Amino acid sequence: MKELIIEKSYNTPDIHFNPESGELRLEGRSIPENPETLYMKMLEWVHDYFKDPRDLTRVIIVLEYVNSGSSKFLLELLRVMKQYHDQGKDCKVEWYYEEEDERIMELGSHYEMTTGLPFNMHVIY
Repeated sequence: MKELIIEKSYNTPDIHFNPESGELRLEGRSIPENPETLYMKMLEWVHDYFKDPRDLTRVIIVLEYVNSGSSKFLLELLRVMKQYHDQGKDCKVEWYYEEEDERIMELGSHYEMTTGLPFNMHVIY
């Protein structure tokens, strides 16, 4: 399986999903005009990945801004991860937020409560 690499732009995060390491990283801002185009590609990749996943899958999210359209699809991505987690796949989320950014911190907490996935919250100083 090939890596999923989407270079970041002003409106989209850097996306690097590596099937060899089991690390799925999103970093930057997510404010695309058509979030379904971006996130559907990620969801398809995740479903393919879980046909033969690593022992541990880590979703690393370092987002500075998420618009409402992206938030919906990001939640869907995490719900898919939760489905695989419930099937016995080891999935963890590493959520990073800047110290003063309550909005991103609260969004991570909301996703953790909503999905029930194991989250590790990390402050960026």
